[in-house]
Amino acid sequence: MMTSPTDAPSFDDPTFRELNVLLPGLETLYKDIHEHPELSMQETRAAGIAAVRLREAGYDVTTGVGKTGVVGLLRNGEGPIVMLRADMDALPIKEATGLPYASNATATDFEGNSVPVMHACGHDMHTTWLAGAVKILAQQREAWRGTVMAVFQPAEEIAAGAQAMIDDGLFERFPKPSVVLGQHVMVGPAGYVGGRKGVVTSAADSFQIRMFGRGAHGSMPQTSIDPVVMAATTVLRLQTIVSRELAPTEAAVVTIGALQAGTKENVIPEEAIIKLNVRTFDEAVRKRVLAAIERIVNAEAAASGAPKAPEITPLDRYALVMNDADASRRVVDAFRRYFSPARVRETEPTSASEDFGSFGAEWHVPSVFWFIGGTDAEVYAKAKTAGTINELPSNHNPRFAPVIHPTLRTGVEALVVAARAWLSANQQAA
Repeated sequence: MMTSPTDAPSFDDPTFRELNVLLPGLETLYKDIHEHPELSMQETRAAGIAAVRLREAGYDVTTGVGKTGVVGLLRNGEGPIVMLRADMDALPIKEATGLPYASNATATDFEGNSVPVMHACGHDMHTTWLAGAVKILAQQREAWRGTVMAVFQPAEEIAAGAQAMIDDGLFERFPKPSVVLGQHVMVGPAGYVGGRKGVVTSAADSFQIRMFGRGAHGSMPQTSIDPVVMAATTVLRLQTIVSRELAPTEAAVVTIGALQAGTKENVIPEEAIIKLNVRTFDEAVRKRVLAAIERIVNAEAAASGAPKAPEITPLDRYALVMNDADASRRVVDAFRRYFSPARVRETEPTSASEDFGSFGAEWHVPSVFWFIGGTDAEVYAKAKTAGTINELPSNHNPRFAPVIHPTLRTGVEALVVAARAWLSANQQAA
């Protein structure tokens, strides 16, 4: 039987008394950001909102970090430095939620195309969570010591934002944190928190493969080297990597997201494009999968008599997100004390990917990343009973829309509770 989120400790807890006052404004903010999404590295409006919220709460604010990133510092005496991160970018997806605050926005992508834009991954919720958390922490300065570093990050969706901030001097311009904390809304019962120590999200590698043939009239295939057939056989063979080259105990995903060739039914084209994505949880498995892709692509081209070798171009790369064991234990203990053990769940590693891990890994500090459920709890329970959870709109789906309540409250609470696990005045020497 599921425990209702309202079974948690009273929201009249002094720690969150301010949240009851802030929630209506945070809901308005969330709807506003949702209705006005921005593509990766174009998040000027969201960054401006973040900067205003930080300044109003008394933070020292630096904008334009990694192009559109924002960093806020609230120094409150000697003590740990806690970094809280939220991502701000949206996706080139046409929204189909039917919500009164749905996005009708369009934008120009990196290739110069006009595309619809939607917050289909919940970064609007992430931004709102952090806006609420920084306000509450500022209002509670008498209860903790240390420094809060709020990072509003661009371009998570293209695996570029964290690295862009790092390359723009994040490590040199700001104090090194004691811990880096972040969270993500996902399909799951709203009001619940989930996480684990160790691997949290997979590594991801994306590539474009350009295969070359020889064009001809569709009625004279004997004069061609058909790149469509070449690409089609390559796609089929790539699917055997996971099923025939990995042990059943090893995990990987190889997805072909695009297969593009030709312009007319009676013209055999000169080339074909394959775009693929790989997810792995182990570096040794990753290397084997990537080597297999290169071997298969080149072998299929050679078998077809291609006039030249394929071009394999990396598109983006996400490293594994690894939760530090000791830091995870501290966060989970804090969550269980506040939310109650019934609302805190251990999750399995997810094949989704994140660039959050770059901060902790490259700064050499512990980091913890967890998930907040965003699905109506009753809807989720019915889907679980019916075995239809996979049919619920998930992240990157045009119908993905977290329920605002209690998702909004839960995410703000989780950030503050996790931060206070380090910032609490009686733990300032930890």
